Amino acid sequence: MKYVDLNESVYVMCSNYPEIKSILRELGFDHITNAVMLNTVGKRMTIPKSALMKGIELNIIIERLEKEGYEVKGDIK
Repeated sequence: MKYVDLNESVYVMCSNYPEIKSILRELGFDHITNAVMLNTVGKRMTIPKSALMKGIELNIIIERLEKEGYEVKGDIK
């Protein structure tokens, strides 16, 4: 089982599971595949913060990650 902690930065999450980049891109995180953005902004942003900024409902992201075989944990507020 693959574990995703929503309290981790997007950078750490994508470093641990590179395939997450394509999942997040499909969900509306267009800049996720830009290495510069991932290596700078991605180190400070979490999925919940990014979702709020992009106007994407967090539960949609969680459901998709679970569908892809990830166990999602962490603060979802």
